[in-house]
Amino acid sequence: MTKEEFKELSQNKILLDGATGSNLMAAGMPRGICTEKWVLDHKEIIQNLQRAYVKAGSQIIYAPTFGGNRINLKMHGLDEDIDRINTTLITYAREAADGKAFVAGDVTTTGKMMAPAGDLTYEDAYAVYQEQICILARAGADLIIAETMISIEEALACLDAAREVCDLPVLCTMTVDADGSIFTGGNAAGAAAALEEAGAMAAGVNCSVGPDQLPAVIRSMKEAVRIPVIAKPNAGMPTIDACGKAIYHMTPQDFARHMKDLIQEGASLIGGCCGTTPAFIEEMKKTCMTL
Repeated sequence: MTKEEFKELSQNKILLDGATGSNLMAAGMPRGICTEKWVLDHKEIIQNLQRAYVKAGSQIIYAPTFGGNRINLKMHGLDEDIDRINTTLITYAREAADGKAFVAGDVTTTGKMMAPAGDLTYEDAYAVYQEQICILARAGADLIIAETMISIEEALACLDAAREVCDLPVLCTMTVDADGSIFTGGNAAGAAAALEEAGAMAAGVNCSVGPDQLPAVIRSMKEAVRIPVIAKPNAGMPTIDACGKAIYHMTPQDFARHMKDLIQEGASLIGGCCGTTPAFIEEMKKTCMTL
């Protein structure tokens, strides 16, 4: 996908996919392992999920490359397998999409704090993202999405790296509290403006909270930028059961109803994060895409 093609596509609302991780755990993925390696070994499970999203109406699905950067893979002794892992997972997603949806190469935070609060320098972050994004682009991703970012500075390093190694559209979503604040400092509106300045073709929020808590956040982001705004929240705030499992209580109907509010506040790329399923996407297609 070219940047001009994305601009044309985003003239209308775009329906993204829903959660990956929470659905993989429901399908039997253990906690504390390398998600990317587990998915690599369970092709049928991830492709069934992605096909279900496409059938439900997703126009863009996220390849399961979320933690496929060298820093994360090194924690599992898999850093030297970075090329094969990312390339294969893009292939899985492209097969599942079958030409009916675009495939986003998915990247996220390294999990390390940026200097001076931590020891991750801009140069280190830049190199990590440059490596993974180069692989994703070469493997056939239609666009790049950086999601669940917790640091504006790290997100900017990611965008700079993407601009250096590919010409694909790059989208970015931060994870924020209900008041729009970002864990490492700053706020959603300021982040959106900085991301637009750095070349993001859409910016927004994902994870953390439910759609019922985000109208003011989405409004502030829309007022700060000219690019499309993304809303991909969780299925409400979870409760934790005796086994440590997160239980999400929002129904697809409730979720879609609150997502309509976010559209009215300016969101035009919509989807779901933790706790959402293909049923949530199907409900949003029915109730949100004609607004």
